[in-house]
Amino acid sequence: MGISKYFPGVIANADVSLDVRPGEIHALLGENGAGKSTLMNIVTGIYQPDAGEIVLDGYTRHLASPQEAIRAGIGMVHQHFKLVQAFTVAENIHLGWRDTPARASTKALEARTRALSERFGFAVRPDARIADLSAGEQQRVEILRVLARRARLLILDEPTAVLTPTEARDLFRALRAFRAQGNAVILISHKLDEVMDISDRISILRGGRKIGTFATAHCTPAMLARTMVGRDIVRRDLRARPPGAAPVAVRPVMSLRHVTTRDERGVETLRDVTLDLHGGEILGIAGVAGNGQRELTQVLTGLLPPDAGDVLLDGVPVGAPDPAHFARSGIGHIPEDRLRSGLAPSLGIADNMALREYDRPPIGGRGGYAPHAAQALARRIADAAAVRIPDYAMPIRNLSGGNQQRLVARREIRIAERILVAAYPSRGLDIGAIATVLGYLTDLRDRGVAVVLVSEDLEELLNVADRIGVLFQGRLMATIDAATADMETIGLLMGGRTAAQTGGAI
Repeated sequence: MGISKYFPGVIANADVSLDVRPGEIHALLGENGAGKSTLMNIVTGIYQPDAGEIVLDGYTRHLASPQEAIRAGIGMVHQHFKLVQAFTVAENIHLGWRDTPARASTKALEARTRALSERFGFAVRPDARIADLSAGEQQRVEILRVLARRARLLILDEPTAVLTPTEARDLFRALRAFRAQGNAVILISHKLDEVMDISDRISILRGGRKIGTFATAHCTPAMLARTMVGRDIVRRDLRARPPGAAPVAVRPVMSLRHVTTRDERGVETLRDVTLDLHGGEILGIAGVAGNGQRELTQVLTGLLPPDAGDVLLDGVPVGAPDPAHFARSGIGHIPEDRLRSGLAPSLGIADNMALREYDRPPIGGRGGYAPHAAQALARRIADAAAVRIPDYAMPIRNLSGGNQQRLVARREIRIAERILVAAYPSRGLDIGAIATVLGYLTDLRDRGVAVVLVSEDLEELLNVADRIGVLFQGRLMATIDAATADMETIGLLMGGRTAAQTGGAI
């Protein structure tokens, strides 16, 4: 009640009161940086409030640490999972848990984990290594860890950002069962349709302050979007090209010819992929997560050399792909995992924004590094991304996930003079920021840049892309004209149906 939290130069929360009832799913909405994650970090004992109090079951509680919050029945699954990748599911479930037997065999831990999985309805493989699991499977492990510790209030931060539609439906089914037992859920999300489907009530933060709490039955997506950002969201036709926009180039700027990649076990992750990227065009890539999208983006940006086939720049084969050479050639990359692949979490914001230009004037070169020039660059990127930065020296991990994403996007756009490879660039962004980022991509297209947009949101691809390629088990099933494509055809291709089986709509 009345929670306030301040950081240098920033009001994260100001007199925020939020009541969550047993047996409800309570959605928490707001723009990136509105204070949602800070508020939940206070509820879970990670931060201490500067004012206000937490009341549980009618009694004021001081939660000095996450361990105290867990003992009080509060558990949170963060947007970036906190699992030990080298450990098994069973080991992660029991790690740091006071109920873990002092001397238990591997089989005993796996049996306990299997029993918990059946009890709470979250199917997991107790003996599987975390590193070998999909994002959806890892999330189930995180949730099971929390529920095993007898959580009565489960907090989920952007839980479907890395899930397939099927995994999201499975998650919501489990959350409804959890609610039916008299427990409560706080759901932080930017996906308004999902919020309307799963929640009972919705609270909205803006600028660190609570705007209001509403019964979901009385809300509409348009009303929620307007309340979140304080204005109407103007939707523009992103596929329409303005006068003077660059036409689609005839010759491809980059080509893949019969590219195949294999993982460390020798399993093919891309299979005989051939495609062309043309300047002035957005090529959308659709597919269920884990069907070769990551490997494709890594090949296109020089991070992963093909095991077979060729990568061509301007028609010339690239000998040994090198990400630094690709960057100097004007190829930008917004990776799917911004925190682990796009940023150095413990470095300051200025240093992170200079990562692509640290070796050239005015920031670097000849073995030197100019911190003031790096901060000036970071300030320009932050201004372009509309992200408020209180201290450019603070670790970038302290920013919200959405603000990290916007900064990475603007940094990569700076160097994308010829190609931008964008993997899930709208993941974790609020509705206003999504429109802004997609606008960045179409602006690049209109300047003659080739854009690759990887997305699980088919509506997003149909609204933005010129052509859509569909991946299934590492194969490029087809590349179709977005103007004549439909979701049913793309869905069939995503499931492995061939062009002939979908009616030949290529």
